[in-house]
Amino acid sequence: MITLKNKVQLIGNVGNAPEIKTLESGKKVANFSIATNEFYKNSNGEKVQNTQWHNIVAWGKIAEIVDKYVDKGKEVAIEGKLTSRSYEIEAGEKRYVTEVVANEILLLGIKGEENSTE
Repeated sequence: MITLKNKVQLIGNVGNAPEIKTLESGKKVANFSIATNEFYKNSNGEKVQNTQWHNIVAWGKIAEIVDKYVDKGKEVAIEGKLTSRSYEIEAGEKRYVTEVVANEILLLGIKGEENSTE
């Protein structure tokens, strides 16, 4: 049960082409976002879609997999941990970021394959 203290599992579609950086040490880091969708019926019986966006960070071998196989629109499953950090912009304003640091990624779509929507 100790591994369940900070565990996130998401299945969604990649919102933009992953940003890949190679650090001076040679280690890669990938940053991208995924969208998860929930559907429900409102009080008028109309189907409503609620989309949530999640920032994902992948390091090392997982970042290499993201670089090679993940592209905008592809469906992926992510398992990782939720992290928060803050930074200051030039104007001195503090910004806060919440991200999922990926421990595993499962490719549910293949790069270059067209996704169909209904």
